Amino acid sequence: MVALSRPLAASAIAEMSWIRVEEANAVGACRSAAQHLIGQLSFAATRAVEVALAVTEAASNLHKHARQGTLLLRINREAEVPGIDLVTIDAGPGVGDVGAALRDGHSTAGTLGIGLGAIRRLADSCDMYSVPGHGTALVARFWPAPGQLPGRCAGLIRPISGEFECGDAFSAVLTGDVITGVMCDGLGHGPLAAIAARESLAAVADDPAAEPVALLDRVHRRLGHTRGAAVGIVQVADGTARYAGLGNIAAWILSADSRAGMLSVPGIAGHQARTIRQFEYAVPAGAAIVLHSDGLSSRWDARALPGLASRDPLVIAAALLAEAGVHRDDAGILVLKP
Repeated sequence: MVALSRPLAASAIAEMSWIRVEEANAVGACRSAAQHLIGQLSFAATRAVEVALAVTEAASNLHKHARQGTLLLRINREAEVPGIDLVTIDAGPGVGDVGAALRDGHSTAGTLGIGLGAIRRLADSCDMYSVPGHGTALVARFWPAPGQLPGRCAGLIRPISGEFECGDAFSAVLTGDVITGVMCDGLGHGPLAAIAARESLAAVADDPAAEPVALLDRVHRRLGHTRGAAVGIVQVADGTARYAGLGNIAAWILSADSRAGMLSVPGIAGHQARTIRQFEYAVPAGAAIVLHSDGLSSRWDARALPGLASRDPLVIAAALLAEAGVHRDDAGILVLKP
């Protein structure tokens, strides 16, 4: 099923950086952010230079070709030895031939066209998803030494514009052959919302093997001293998803060019929960489980994003954030690929 060497969780704020790349000087800011994060890890000097070069090329590509481009750098602690994740998203115009764009020498703007090809060569894994007329998502991972492979689950959080801390959080943990995923949206924004979200994850971590309805009830009782949160909890095993949600967490089973919703009941964990219920759904082969907060609009259309369900979970998360994310709210998304 899913191999996790350690539980997956939202990155600490000190270990991630979202940078808007709309002006030329943002390219230097991205490179500086990369050097800052690399300095916290055990990268050899030559590998550190390669990562900084790839980040510079990604930021330059956003500045030259994209609209509303944003770049994320974060420390990835899924493996025993941490690495760096690079994610870029934008609002268009999209790429017609992704394979060609990732080859050295390809250019759409009269330049040498070496940027994306260089990223692909330097990264331990690299993938890009794009549809003409929609945004583009690029994901690259860098490890101090080769050998790490992309995981089967991934998530992203992004704070509301102007806020440092994010009130959304996620986690995923493997217990036997069952994977439990949690998406939390602390009420409001900023540090108090982040406290509620972190407390939700801690409550689930106490016993992640319990059924989602029991986990959600525990979260509800734990959050009474906080401002509360919307919470969605899913467990996936043997082609079945069991889901319990309270509040405005959107939950989907994304398969080939279609999606099916999973039901959350109204309420606020910690304050309002008249009924906590659990529902069971069949998960088709090759499908992805997607949980997201209302920092992503639920109006995204799977038919407009062909083949997305088959991609790396982090690519799915990034593509949906590019397609449906809003900057006037915290945003969080978790993707599981059983």
